Amino acid sequence: MSTSNRRTAASPLTQRPLRIGFIALNDAAPIIVAHENGFFKKHGLHVELSREVGWATIRDKIIHRELDAAHALGAMVISTNLGINCLPCECLTAFVLNSDGNCITLSEELWKRGVRDADTMREEIVRSRHERAYVFAVVFAHSSHRIHVCDWLRGGGIDPEKDVRIVVVPPPQLFRNLAAGTIDGYSVGDPWNSLAVREKIGWCPAVSPDLGPGHAEKVLMVRKDFAETRSGEHLALIAALSEAAALCDQPDFRPELCGLLARREYINVAARVIQSSLVGPFDAGHGRTVPAVDFIRFHRDGANDPTAAKAAWLIEGFNRHRFLPASMTTPADLGRRAFRSDLYQLAQKSSRKRQDHELVQA
Repeated sequence: MSTSNRRTAASPLTQRPLRIGFIALNDAAPIIVAHENGFFKKHGLHVELSREVGWATIRDKIIHRELDAAHALGAMVISTNLGINCLPCECLTAFVLNSDGNCITLSEELWKRGVRDADTMREEIVRSRHERAYVFAVVFAHSSHRIHVCDWLRGGGIDPEKDVRIVVVPPPQLFRNLAAGTIDGYSVGDPWNSLAVREKIGWCPAVSPDLGPGHAEKVLMVRKDFAETRSGEHLALIAALSEAAALCDQPDFRPELCGLLARREYINVAARVIQSSLVGPFDAGHGRTVPAVDFIRFHRDGANDPTAAKAAWLIEGFNRHRFLPASMTTPADLGRRAFRSDLYQLAQKSSRKRQDHELVQA
């Protein structure tokens, strides 16, 4: 347990626990570490974590105020504001939990059939077009994962709308569906790629640094009215998560982090599987490895700042692949309203003032 647990906690900001949802993925690490290592308590917060089954559940519970904040897809903040497949709801993020961290994983059967990349995937689709349709899964209809899959397919001359089927499957269910043969590939964050490689049912032709280096992957999602009416708690959440994310990026902490995430109440997967992408090297299968330092960033290189450029990457992906209904237009200021770098900077400033005050008091 981190020594941060022994620090004096701030006076509670609220009597009611804040409920924060998460999905069983490695990139929930900053939220889990902030909870387990006492960073939320240090910043005066009483937090309860709630493991959810899928991204649609996370979105709906934020909309209906069953969750105060959540581990969420950066792209989901955009789609929820637009009201795509849900009630329109003004949501925002003022903290990016990680950049990168995704893969495309294909079945071992495709490897046996000669697929090595998008070009040979196209050749296989053409060869098999009278026998079967290939099915790829993503975790949410409006996600970086779907952008990754569509970019990868188009790079090989494959039309994602005509040549394959793309379906939505919650992250923890992808491995079992690939093993059962109901899907031929998927895009997801770890450990669900590493598990497929380790169990020899899948391999990874592309990882995030190949697909969209530096993109904002998961974020802390809240309703806009939560950020406005409970500003103190919101800024304290960001400050606590900043400390946790910095710890998650320390190489000497990563082995301990793997053990924490492996616990039954969090990801419930063996630590040795989680280690592939957090300690490394990440095993992509069939002899290819990627350094863990390049695979996922929790804090380094400005990862946590929800800049306009990070929102623009997602919105451009939506537009490039026609994810939006034909009748829908994207407001010019949507990225700035949904990704609030100003609130992130305010939280950093407030945290520095608090630390300076503590030093004076000491």
